Amino acid sequence: MADLRKPSRRRALSMTSLIDVIFLLLLFFMLSSTFTRFAELELGSAAQSARAAPETPPVLLQLGQSEIRLNANPVAFSELGLALQSLEAAQVLISLGADVEAQRLVDLLVALSGLPDLPDLNVTVLEPRP
Repeated sequence: MADLRKPSRRRALSMTSLIDVIFLLLLFFMLSSTFTRFAELELGSAAQSARAAPETPPVLLQLGQSEIRLNANPVAFSELGLALQSLEAAQVLISLGADVEAQRLVDLLVALSGLPDLPDLNVTVLEPRP
């Protein structure tokens, strides 16, 4: 027996409800997101940070993935402020190891910027050689 029913037509998709859902999602994400910065690091170029030469020689800080060396002596991350204070450092040159991640450098810069005893500490990150 032949099927005599009319072939069913597909209904056209209504875009109105899809646009409403997209608008509601957009509104939700805009209202629930934050646009404030959680932590800021003040960065300047070499030309901006050009000052008079300090009286004390610069301190070399070698940053590795698992260790920190201050003038070739190993230092714990928690004792870095005391070590810089004892050297009366005015300028710190940071040399990065080959395996250092960016987050490790940011953690170090945040720690150095938060030292209350050394507010005028001049920090320079040296460019690694290829």
